[in-house]
Amino acid sequence: MSKIDRAVHGPGWGEVILGAVLSLILGIALGAILLILRPVVVAKELPKEPVPGKTYFVEGQRGDVARGKAVLARREALARGEPIRLTEADVNGLILALAPATPAAKPGAPAAAPSNETLAAGTPNVRIRDGVVQIGVPVTVNALGFQQKLIAQARGGFVKRGDVFVYDPSEIYLGSCPVQRLPFLASYVRRQVAASQSVPEDVVMAWSRLTRVTVEKDTLVLAMQ
Repeated sequence: MSKIDRAVHGPGWGEVILGAVLSLILGIALGAILLILRPVVVAKELPKEPVPGKTYFVEGQRGDVARGKAVLARREALARGEPIRLTEADVNGLILALAPATPAAKPGAPAAAPSNETLAAGTPNVRIRDGVVQIGVPVTVNALGFQQKLIAQARGGFVKRGDVFVYDPSEIYLGSCPVQRLPFLASYVRRQVAASQSVPEDVVMAWSRLTRVTVEKDTLVLAMQ
């Protein structure tokens, strides 16, 4: 369309539609950013009457490395066909036990440089309540020289895909943004968090042989037969 025609008749339908689509995308992006940056309320228990518009995070009971090693020692029983039952403290201890050791800093050595990843994830925390597994992860967002610490959290259960059980969350939040409504962002968050966790090969193999993974109230039940 020429400048004269545009001046006489206004923008064409193609330009109107393109403008509307771009405005919609920009609005969604800005809305998502505002929700991501909205503070999450960290609480010991969910309030009986949650405040509308507030996003809550309740941390699961913490474990320790000794508890995690005790869980690993039960793998032989699991291989014999005996199901094992894990509390959230067991799972959180296991996460610590499986984490690679961080080498001690040498005296006089400069502090380690902060991660420059767009989304850097910390140590996960698991909470199990009423048949639902919640996984919360502290994350740091680095973008355009801006750094912000947030909480990513997901809630769901386990399903079998092919021959392996996988965690299948029905809710995923980054900050206060429900990213399960934004599939591309949800996939990105899941990939980044998964890539940041190191799991020994023997543990991966043991998990692949599980024949049952269920959540019973506040307990995770694993079985091989």
